[in-house]
Amino acid sequence: MIGDPLSRLDGRLKVTGAARYSAEWPMDHIAYGVVVQSTIAHGAIASIDTAAAAKAPGVLAILTADNAPRLPHEGKAGVSPPAGRMLSLLQTREVRYNGEPIALVVAESFEQATYAASLVRAAYRVEPAAIDMEKALPSAEPYTQKIFGQFEPASRRGNVRKALQHSDVTIDGRYTTPIETHNAMEPHSTIARWDGDRLTLYDATQYVYGVKRFVAKTLGIADDRVRVVSKFVGGAFGSKGSAWSHVVLAAMAARHLERPVKVVLTRRQMFGPVGARPYTVQHLVVGARKDGAILAISQDVASSTSTFEDWVESSSLHTRMLSDVPNVETSQRLVRLNLGTPTFNRGPGESSGTFGLESAIDELAEKLAIDPIALRLKNYAEKDPERGIPFSSKSLRECYARGAERFGWSRRHATPRSMRDGDGLVGCGMSTATYPAKRLPASASARLQADGTIVVQAATHEFGTGTYTSMSQVAADALGVAVERVRFDLGDTEHPENPISAGSMTAASTGPAVHAAALALRERIESLGGHAADIESCRAVVAKSGGQHIEARASAAPGTEQRQYSMHSFGAVFVEARVDADLGEIRIPRIVAAYGVGRVLNAKMARSQLVGGIVYGVAMALHEHTAIDPRTGRYLNADLSEYLVPVNRDIGDIDVILVGEDDPHVDPIGVKGIGEIGTTGVAAAVANAVYNATGVRVRDLPITLDKVLQLSA
Repeated sequence: MIGDPLSRLDGRLKVTGAARYSAEWPMDHIAYGVVVQSTIAHGAIASIDTAAAAKAPGVLAILTADNAPRLPHEGKAGVSPPAGRMLSLLQTREVRYNGEPIALVVAESFEQATYAASLVRAAYRVEPAAIDMEKALPSAEPYTQKIFGQFEPASRRGNVRKALQHSDVTIDGRYTTPIETHNAMEPHSTIARWDGDRLTLYDATQYVYGVKRFVAKTLGIADDRVRVVSKFVGGAFGSKGSAWSHVVLAAMAARHLERPVKVVLTRRQMFGPVGARPYTVQHLVVGARKDGAILAISQDVASSTSTFEDWVESSSLHTRMLSDVPNVETSQRLVRLNLGTPTFNRGPGESSGTFGLESAIDELAEKLAIDPIALRLKNYAEKDPERGIPFSSKSLRECYARGAERFGWSRRHATPRSMRDGDGLVGCGMSTATYPAKRLPASASARLQADGTIVVQAATHEFGTGTYTSMSQVAADALGVAVERVRFDLGDTEHPENPISAGSMTAASTGPAVHAAALALRERIESLGGHAADIESCRAVVAKSGGQHIEARASAAPGTEQRQYSMHSFGAVFVEARVDADLGEIRIPRIVAAYGVGRVLNAKMARSQLVGGIVYGVAMALHEHTAIDPRTGRYLNADLSEYLVPVNRDIGDIDVILVGEDDPHVDPIGVKGIGEIGTTGVAAAVANAVYNATGVRVRDLPITLDKVLQLSA
C-alpha cells in the first residue's frame, strides 16, 4: 500500500465543496469581525474616533486600545507576554508598522462590519521609521541565539582568510532576495466560540496544539479550556504556523459579546500582520584551486526582522554541510525594520540561501572553465563536513547523473549567448537542492469499529499536501487491510498530539506514530482471536467485547540516531531558459529535477508536491516581490492582480525523477519530507540558465526583463 499512486481520498470533498474550511463552520448567532489597520509605520495613536462607526447599522462592538479587555502582562513595558510572541492585541497605542491591527469592528454581517471599519478614524503621533533595507543595512546586528534552538548562529571551521589567500580563483558576490508574501489561496480565518469558560477555535492553522497553548497562555486560562479545530487549510506555506493577532482578537471579541465571532482577513491584510519571507542580503566569497577543489567559503547573511521580535532567515545552514570544503565560515545578522515580523516561507533559509550559494558556485565554475556538475562532484561531501558524521542516506550523485541525462546536459554550450533558437537566446543552468530531514514526537490512536472499519486519529493537518490519503495508506499497510476500511481523522486537539506541520516534518513525524498505532491495534485484534484483514472476524471481536470498539494508542519520537547521522534530502535541478534578445523577456520551457527523498508514501502526491515546490521556486526566481513604499511602509502590491505569481503560461514542462532511496536510520518508516526541497535550488538554476543564455548575471531577485536589459547595456 505504501508508495501506491492512490488518488486523494478527500478529493471529492474538495471539488464538490464539501470540505469544510475554518471560515465555513456553521454557527448560530454568529457575528463578524473586521480588523482596522494603522496607516503609519511608526509612532502612536493620538486619538481614535469610533463614533461614526458605532452608529453604523448592525455594529455590535468596536474594540480599541481604549476599551479592549486587558490581558495578562500584554502591552506592559519590559514584561514579556506569557506566550512569548509580541502580537497586536489592542493593549497599547504604540504603532510599530503600517498595517498593524489597531481596532476590531464587530457587526451582525461581514458587510456591515466592513463598512463600519471604514469609518474608524485614527490620528497619530508619527515617529521616524526604518523601512528601506539598504539604508538600514549598516545597523545590522549579529544574531546571537541558537537557530531553531539547535544551531549556532555563526560557524567556523578551518582558516578561511588564509585559504582564500592561497586560492587560485575567488568569487566575491552579493546576492539579495526581496520580501515575499505567501498568498495562500485561503485567507487567514478564525471562528471563536465560548461555551461558559471553554473556548473553541476553528482556525486556519498548521499547528492546532500550538494555537491551543498560545491562546490559553495569552488569555490567562488553562490549556484544557481551549479546543482548536482545523480540518482543511487552503494552503499555508508557513504563514499559518503561528497564532497571529486576529486569532486572539476573535476570542476576545467572542467573550466580550458572549456570542461566536468570525474574523477573516482580506487579501490586503495578509501583507504585514501574518508574516512573510524576509529580505536577505548575502555576501559570499568562494576560493578554489585551478583543479576545482574549493578551499574556502565565507557567507554572511543579513536578513530583515521587525523592531519588536527576532526572526532569523537561516540562509547559511546548508552552506556548512553541502560540500566537502575544509574552510567555511558563516554568520547571520538581523536588520530591524518597521515592518511586521517575518515567518517561515516554503523552504525557509534554504530557498534564499541556495540562490546565493549555488549562483556563486556557478560563477566559480565558469571562471575555472569547469562543468558545473563536475565542480560539484569534485567537492562532493561523502559525510557531513560540519558535524563529522555520516549521512543517513544520500543519493545526490545519482540525482546529478539521472537529471543530467534526462535533461540533455551534455548538449549544453558553456559559452554564454552561444545557443539560439531563431531570435531567442537559449541557456541551460543547474543547481543543487537540499533540505534537512526533520521529525518531532507525535502520537496517534487506531480504533476498530463495530462494522469492522478502522478510525485512525492524530492532531496533524491537511493543507494541500495529501495527509488524509498518505496516513490512511500508512495505517492500511501496517494493518494489512484495504485502504477503504481506514478513515483517518486529523485537525482537532481532542485527538492525540502532533507537532506543527512545517519544516517538511508531517510524514516523518505523524507517519511513524500512525504506523505504530496501527501495528498495536493489529496485535490487539490478533490477541483477541481475530485477524485485521478479515472484516468478519473483526466484527466478531468487537461483538465479543460487548460491542465496544477496540483501541490502541502509540507514540513515536526521535532517538539517538539524530546524533549519529546527518539527515537530509538532496536533489539536482536543471533549467532551460529562453530570453528574447531584444526585449529581455524570459521563458522557462522545461525543468528536469531529480530527488532522493527516502521512502515515498504516494508516488502521485509526491510528484505533485515536488512540482508545486518547483513552481514556487520559479515564482521566487522571476516574479515574487513584495513592494513597499519606503516613505510610508505601505504595501503597494497587496493583491493578486499586482503581486505576481506564475500562471499556466509561465510554466513549461516539469519532469520530476524520484531516485529510489532506502534510509533505515531517518525514522521507522524511512520517510523524508518533500514539501520544501522542491523549492530549494530552483531560483539559482533559473539564474544560472539566464546567465548562460544572455551573459548577464542577475544577483538580485526577482530576475526581470528590465534587470537583464540594464545589465546587458
